[in-house]
Amino acid sequence: MIEIINKNLIIKTLKTFLEKKNQIVYVVGGFVRDCLLGNESCDIDIVTTKGHAKTLALNFSDEINGYFVELDKENSIYRVVFPDKENYIDIADCVGNSIEEDLKRRDFTINAMAYDLTNDKLIDILDSSNDLTKGIIREISKENMLDDSIRLFRAFRFQSTLGFEFSESLKNIINENAKLLQKTAKERINAELIKLFGGKNIIKAIHALDEYKILELLIPEISEIKKIPPNSHHHLPLLEHSIETVNQIQKFYELSCAQVKTHLDKTLYGGQPRLNYLKLAAFLHDVGKPYTWQIEKETGRHRFIKHDSEGAQIIVPTLKELKFSKKQIAYIQKIIKYHIYPSSVVCTEGTSEKSYLRFFRKAGEETIDLIAIAYADRMSALGPEITQEILNKNIAGLQNLIKIYFEEKNKLAPLPKLVNGNEIMQILNIQASPRLGKIIEQLKEAQISSIVKTKEEAIDFIKKINQNIQ
Repeated sequence: MIEIINKNLIIKTLKTFLEKKNQIVYVVGGFVRDCLLGNESCDIDIVTTKGHAKTLALNFSDEINGYFVELDKENSIYRVVFPDKENYIDIADCVGNSIEEDLKRRDFTINAMAYDLTNDKLIDILDSSNDLTKGIIREISKENMLDDSIRLFRAFRFQSTLGFEFSESLKNIINENAKLLQKTAKERINAELIKLFGGKNIIKAIHALDEYKILELLIPEISEIKKIPPNSHHHLPLLEHSIETVNQIQKFYELSCAQVKTHLDKTLYGGQPRLNYLKLAAFLHDVGKPYTWQIEKETGRHRFIKHDSEGAQIIVPTLKELKFSKKQIAYIQKIIKYHIYPSSVVCTEGTSEKSYLRFFRKAGEETIDLIAIAYADRMSALGPEITQEILNKNIAGLQNLIKIYFEEKNKLAPLPKLVNGNEIMQILNIQASPRLGKIIEQLKEAQISSIVKTKEEAIDFIKKINQNIQ
């Protein structure tokens, strides 16, 4: 562990700086945990003696020509951002009168270790390393958990990222107090939820959330999803299908080429990777099915007509309640709305190059994401009507679609803006509103389909559709 900590360039820079100071400084929390697990980490939290955090942060930021940021004046938490504007460390005053008191006030034992940078010494007063070795998430105390109810949810995030089991006492605490999450700030749940979906053990965490009835607490639509049984296309009930789709997204990522991984690793919103959002969208991709469910009397076949577009609308109130931003919601909506599209492109007989290009234009930056969800959806739906031939054709087509996309994406010229929003408002005598957004979206669709090619055609088109848009 010492080697991993001391090889970190940020830690090395801080240690060099501290050689000139007579100050004890501790690395705490997740960075120490990850180093003990043999994993590299860039999430570095520093604790120093009470009353010295601000001075240390200011002096260190001056030393490295970085940037000083006051995160929480009341609790004396500061951030030093390195000159590259990417790397940073957070520096805080010790909570209580000693590092031991500070560690005892944290959430889980695996996060309650400190590393004394001055003396190169691990501080582990709660036998935390033993829980880490055994793979156990154990609360430090029930009082600590209930003092900040987000910790109840954070336990599942660590289960997802680490794959650990809950201690028996933690299971009891969650079981007895899960409803406290209803009163927890939704912004905090949002942040934990996105991190949770980034874990490699997300399936384990989702099942656990369901076991403690937290899934339905956060996403009420889950209760309806649970009512849909397997059918001729789906070998799993709908909730299990949704969970398996998340699992298949993770497998798609792990099997992908470097270009695909680079795309999915890019941070999207709030500093979290695109992959995290894609897995969340995959979990929600069939949310419209319970509301469009029909069973044909003659054949007994289950039908879910327009469940994709319906689902994209149905989930919005829940996402808003969970404080997702407009951009986050738009991304999730897009994945839900078009999750069938890639497979329909590659499985339609006589598909032309023009159809591929139309898909690439419509999908835009989410082309790879939509191909991934189509792949995961297919691999998670293997009912009796899905033959090996159908499966092979679908998957081969999607793999080929990725290949074509990377060959063609740099040749795709952006659509010309024939009329902008201000012009549309003037032409139609309307104000900025959701109505305007729908008109702009339909105009874009018409351009992609080559229905509209000139400014004159664009003006005629928006005048015609204006009469039919509510």
